[in-house]
Amino acid sequence: MAQPQAMYATDEYGRPFIILREQAKKTRSHGVQAIKTHILAARTVANIIRTSLGPRGLDKILISPDGEITVTNDGATILSQMEVEHPIAKLLVQLSKSQDDEIGDGTTGVVVLAGALLEQSEALLDRGIHPIRIADGFEKACAVAVKQLDKISDRIEYSRENTENLLKTSMTSLGSKIVSMEHRKFAQIAVDAVLQVADLERRDVPFDLIKVEGKVGGSLADTTLIKGVLVDKDMSHPGMPSVVRDAKIAILTCPFEPPRPKTKHKLDITSVEEYKKLREYEKEKFADMIKRVKDTGANLVICQWGFDDEANHLLMQNDLPAVRWVGGPEIELIAIATNGRIVPRFEDLAPEKLGKAGVVREVTFGTTRDKMLVIEECANTRAVTIFVRGSNKMIVDEAKRALHDAICCVRNLVVDNRVVYGGGAADISCSIAVAKAADQISTVEQYAMRSFASALDSVPLALAENSGLSPIETLASVKSRQVTEGNPCLGIDCLQKGENDMKKQFVYDPLISKRQQYLLATQLVRAVLKIDDVIVSGESDD
Repeated sequence: MAQPQAMYATDEYGRPFIILREQAKKTRSHGVQAIKTHILAARTVANIIRTSLGPRGLDKILISPDGEITVTNDGATILSQMEVEHPIAKLLVQLSKSQDDEIGDGTTGVVVLAGALLEQSEALLDRGIHPIRIADGFEKACAVAVKQLDKISDRIEYSRENTENLLKTSMTSLGSKIVSMEHRKFAQIAVDAVLQVADLERRDVPFDLIKVEGKVGGSLADTTLIKGVLVDKDMSHPGMPSVVRDAKIAILTCPFEPPRPKTKHKLDITSVEEYKKLREYEKEKFADMIKRVKDTGANLVICQWGFDDEANHLLMQNDLPAVRWVGGPEIELIAIATNGRIVPRFEDLAPEKLGKAGVVREVTFGTTRDKMLVIEECANTRAVTIFVRGSNKMIVDEAKRALHDAICCVRNLVVDNRVVYGGGAADISCSIAVAKAADQISTVEQYAMRSFASALDSVPLALAENSGLSPIETLASVKSRQVTEGNPCLGIDCLQKGENDMKKQFVYDPLISKRQQYLLATQLVRAVLKIDDVIVSGESDD
């Protein structure tokens, strides 16, 4: 019986020891096995949200530890609420968050692409190709794909008067969301909101001027765009006027109450005279505060803190409407919108620090008769609020997420008005270009480049599958037409309108969104391929 062959090796002190060949093989394959384990974890996560891609994608129900239900098909939301333990799966969650933070749309697509690239990597590892060579091949393929995206992109023209192209791109983003029944209205709201706050010359969209509020009641059709600020508060006293015209607003972050000792001392009142003195002192202080506000010419007070019934009564007697308990972010937005200054002490009040608005009014919404405060015709006309309505909390939350994606989509076009065509058209075109480029390379990276081209096909395959079409037949048909006709606009007809030309269907994707998907997915896969072990600090191997 043949003895297993042995090989010699030395330790760090130069002492020789023997490794049997089977052992050596096992040692070499340990790194590859670890990478395959990582790939399996990442693919599991990618496969979960693959079915949510596209206009016919399915939703997921997410149940939080305290029993709260979220129904969504937004990739970033699904991943952020999933309990993932594996460190590589957590990287995928961070990948979708990066896409969400940077671009705001395409969070499902980037994870599906990363999962497909990792699946292809596994086949290449089985063929004995080194992980670093695979990663290098993917980098080269990504560069070819990004160059192809630039080549096939079209510029879309728009202006404040002509918003039709922006509207169509926004509608593409909303096509897969729960609001698709009202998607033209929501797309119009997203476009109007972005153009209201955008500086088209500088190609800048300050997101902090767009606020999205939601309240249960009514239907999605009742969603409105308010050119101003909406605050979920009402006047502090029912006797105060519900409408203030030509408002001069004192924005306070100090409470309407007499100063109290800031230490743990307590005040003992032992006689009626002392009580009367204290009462007079408080009354004087209240009167002084109200006088300071009135002297600046203010006719409305918005206060971050509360005030008691006595202060409330005095404010009403002095014809000074007031709103209390307004949160910090709302206070900041009101200050930006009205060009006012936030005042931390009554002594600092001055006429030039007041915010100005054309009208401040209480409005009543829905069957619950909830009152909210609307500040319109502000000094800074760029601040807007989108007020979302829906029949239940789940629909309101999903509508807010959908609007965020649509607003980001329009914002991306203001920043860079180049688009590629959706329905997998851009992915198929890039796949063809990468496969051609692979044929020109003689090194082992050509295998990785061909695998990258196959991974790009996973997006149109998923779109076709989620739309109830035969995935492989549909992709093969569209791909052959792209090659023979040389038309990079041909994609998967997800809505089955009988037209594969995405340009005619007006299915647009902002170029920077698609480019970022390719770059982020490739970076993540490169990182995963370079990890051959996971070491948890504080744990030993025994």
